[in-house]
Amino acid sequence: MAIVLTLSVLSLALIAFVFEWLPVDFTALVVAIVLMLLGLVTPEQGIAGFGNTATITVMAMFILSAGVTRTGAIQVVRDLLITKGGKSIVQQILVMGIIVGPVSAFINNTAVVAIFIPIIEDWCRKLGISVSKLLMPLSFASILGGTLTLIGTSTNILASGLSAQLGYGEFKVFQFTALGTIVFIVGLAYLAFFTPRILPSRKKPRNGKIGQSYELDDYVTEVVVATNSSLVGRTLNESGVQRQFDIDVLELIHDGTHFPQPIGDKTIDRGDILIVRGSREVLLQIKDERAIEILPDVKFNQESLQEELNTGEEKIGEILILSNSRLIGSTLKDLRFRQRYNGTVLAIRRGQELIRERLGKVPLRFGDLLLVQGPKQSFRGLQNSRELLVLEQRDVDNLRIDKAKVAVGICLGVVAVSAFNLIPIMVSALAGVILMVLTGCLKPGEIYGAVRWDVIFLLAGLIPLSTAMDNSGATELLAKPLLAVGNHLSGYWILMFFYIITSLLTAILSNNAAVLLMIPLSVKVATSLGINPISVMFAITFAASNSFMTPIGYQTNTMIYGPGGYKFVDFVRLGTPLSILLAVITPALIILLYGL
Repeated sequence: MAIVLTLSVLSLALIAFVFEWLPVDFTALVVAIVLMLLGLVTPEQGIAGFGNTATITVMAMFILSAGVTRTGAIQVVRDLLITKGGKSIVQQILVMGIIVGPVSAFINNTAVVAIFIPIIEDWCRKLGISVSKLLMPLSFASILGGTLTLIGTSTNILASGLSAQLGYGEFKVFQFTALGTIVFIVGLAYLAFFTPRILPSRKKPRNGKIGQSYELDDYVTEVVVATNSSLVGRTLNESGVQRQFDIDVLELIHDGTHFPQPIGDKTIDRGDILIVRGSREVLLQIKDERAIEILPDVKFNQESLQEELNTGEEKIGEILILSNSRLIGSTLKDLRFRQRYNGTVLAIRRGQELIRERLGKVPLRFGDLLLVQGPKQSFRGLQNSRELLVLEQRDVDNLRIDKAKVAVGICLGVVAVSAFNLIPIMVSALAGVILMVLTGCLKPGEIYGAVRWDVIFLLAGLIPLSTAMDNSGATELLAKPLLAVGNHLSGYWILMFFYIITSLLTAILSNNAAVLLMIPLSVKVATSLGINPISVMFAITFAASNSFMTPIGYQTNTMIYGPGGYKFVDFVRLGTPLSILLAVITPALIILLYGL
């Protein structure tokens, strides 16, 4: 009965992950609670994930990464990228990968990609090439770089914790660096050679026209307030027109004077011109009910829209929803976005989907790209947000440049003391967090915003599931058919089998969930077959980390999905051959370097 219950919980969890009925971190928390209610784990085992060394280490590494990024330490490579990048796509990918990969080995690759997206966009604009040619290689290079060291990704750290839990000890910081280096070189060579041939140009070079890809021609226009309009003599807020109709008033023009946001308290007079975002159908409805006149002769094209709304103290910019954002799941209306950030969302891009109507009712997702119009000062404030990423170069004034060397020194110290086995990685990472605050690289209040709590709760919620699988005997039951198959395969094919299964699980679930499910199972099979368990764990770790086939398999892929204007099939085209290539060579390299 314990096995049946455990496998039932596992099956329901997998289905919930695939169909995304709930956020994955909440699903994981539900799993832990259900396991405790069913008596499959003790209360102490049910909450052990929150105190697990892997969970604490991952949390500390998020904070250390924030300290490095907040001081602008990574910004110094921008000039190197621009000066050494060259003009051919092949050279650009190679230079970018050589920079991004090693950085991702020591800093959380989500933070690295967040910093490099605006750098790459600016670089592509200057070179006159499509940003879609470089953003996917950026994400893939950061993923490959994360496998160079233990602290490169949360997946590596989790795998190390599981290894210790199973009695094989934690991984050393550079234990699989030799393997990671070869895989990185092969992967980068593949990206440089095949990206120009496989990946299409999804977004045209912008040439400064940021709204070009949002096709706003029919959604932004001017209307004139008629003499008999119900808007006359009332402020915009009092009129309630933005609440009643699916429109946003971007600017008010009175007697030739332009009044940008915020304009909610401006009194509207007859003859005033309003620049509004809204569909033709909605504007015709307002014309009938509120007595306005639409000016078809001045309907905006992309250039006039850019000139009208991106001048003086006003601007248009793109903002990316980050994975740790509290905005995820909420609508613009729920958030009172305009009042909160003093900016108006003109459109939302979600991969290839372009949303321009009923924006206030659309629940936001991780990776959504918002086209926002507002005062330049508002964008400066958004640059400091921990939940949103403005896709433009950060103002140096907002970074603690004078602390950059200190932040890098702290991270190197954390790695060094762990590499020489002076203290465990968890202890050194926590000590590094304290030093980040004491030296002024981070403010105490910034610690909590630096942590990706979705990852922490995912780990904490699923670790008890691994315990329940072992306690109930479910792991041993599932291992029997795999053991029967393994008896007829060589060590190389067994490693490849686990690599492929893990890759497929990662593509539909998450890398951390795949590791938690596969490592205990694979170790059980490996020990029965007389195969080195460390080699099997390395195969699963690399398979879970190197996820390229879908935009949802890895968080950095989701981040570049919207900014690159990609289609789902683009990841299949470029990522699947790379995944197959690594599935073939990684097991062979593991056997060569670590034995079987």
